[in-house]
Parts: sequence; structure tokens; C-alpha cells
Amino acid sequence: MNNVNEIETLLPHRSPFLFVDEIISADEKKIIARHLFTLNEFFFAGHFPRYPVVPGVILVETMAQSGGAGLRKQGALGADALFFLASVDKVKFRRQVRPGEEVRSEIENLRVSAKMIKQSGRAFVKDELAAEAEWLCLVGNQQ
Repeated sequence: MNNVNEIETLLPHRSPFLFVDEIISADEKKIIARHLFTLNEFFFAGHFPRYPVVPGVILVETMAQSGGAGLRKQGALGADALFFLASVDKVKFRRQVRPGEEVRSEIENLRVSAKMIKQSGRAFVKDELAAEAEWLCLVGNQQ
């Protein structure tokens, strides 16, 4: 199974709103994932055409998707579980992310239960911190 197929089994998101290319590792404490932002991303046409930059909210979404996919890969969430952002805290943007740059998300599981997920994450370009945040997701199902 290639990486895209694996990620699509772990997340309900699809292109153009899928921001995880690979789960590098996932255990009970930490998840590491990656995504390459290409110039073909839909948002670059308007953010900003002459100086394309990944929007901060997309970096937060990338980290949250990485966290959810990692939990699914570990088997911590059921196959029909959906998770929805409920709150985002302690967000800081440290560096712009530009087309052609790969983001490595490092996610820490703070609390995971059948009803909610609390995680924190940091997004890196190479070894440079680009963004960090904490978030809470509510867990539901597709029924």
C-alpha cells in the first residue's frame, strides 16, 4: 500500500484538504508525520499570488490531521470514529512555510479517550520550528 492509500484509510479527509503524506512513527506518547506543500495547493492562488505562504490555519490543520491519523494507525480510535476540532490554544507561528517545503509534524498525545482527544504539536521545516499549538478534538462516529 502506498502512503496516500494508507493515509486515506486513516483519515476521512481527501484532496484538496488532506495535509498528511506519511505517518513516520506513532506510539502512545508521540506521533511524527510529514507533508510536502507544493505550489499546486489550492490556497496559494489567493494566499498570496506574488509571495505564496501556507496559511497558519492550514499548519494547525496539518498538525491536527497528523495527530488523528497517528491515533488511528495505533488503533486508539475505531474505524468509524470522526474527530472534530473543538478548541485550539497556545498557537504560535514562528516561521513562514513556502511552496516546496516539507513540514514534519511532531505530535504529543496529552489525553485520549473515546469522547475526546487532547494533543499538542510542533511543525518543523527541517530543524526550524514553524508553528506550535494545542488542540482538543471531540470524537463522534459516521452514523
